[in-house]
Amino acid sequence: MSRPVLELENVLATLVIEHRRLLRQMIAQHDAMKTLDLKAIETATAQQEALRLRISTLESRRQVVTAQIAGPLGVTKPLTLLRLIDALPPAQQPTLRRQRDELRAVMEDISRHAGTSGRLAGAVLGYLNTAVRLLNGAIQRSGVYTRQGLSRATPRLGVMDAVG
Repeated sequence: MSRPVLELENVLATLVIEHRRLLRQMIAQHDAMKTLDLKAIETATAQQEALRLRISTLESRRQVVTAQIAGPLGVTKPLTLLRLIDALPPAQQPTLRRQRDELRAVMEDISRHAGTSGRLAGAVLGYLNTAVRLLNGAIQRSGVYTRQGLSRATPRLGVMDAVG
């Protein structure tokens, strides 16, 4: 087996591992969002960013190695991993095909989970927006009572009044 093919196998295996780690961090962030645990959300977000940077580096390496393998095989563009695997000798195909399928499955899980987390984040923000609007309305309608027992409402503040 050629050196670039072995390197591609290693890169794909590492990509699968890093994507699984990313999925675990996304699940942890999702759980923290459910309980509004801000510290856990912040930790999961920072870890996700580090994983995204590692995945980006690995993806760049995968593209370079794929191009190195494709040149001698005569695989033309658009260069996909599947087209490259099909151009390799049959003995080299099973491992790469399995790794490609694994990576694709994990990426689909990440995509599905990202959609769910996005909807959850939207719902939480909608809830917080409603709570702030209700508080703002209550503050604007608050007033004080005079010595005669009459309610005197505070004047409504505009944006220009608030910032000076």
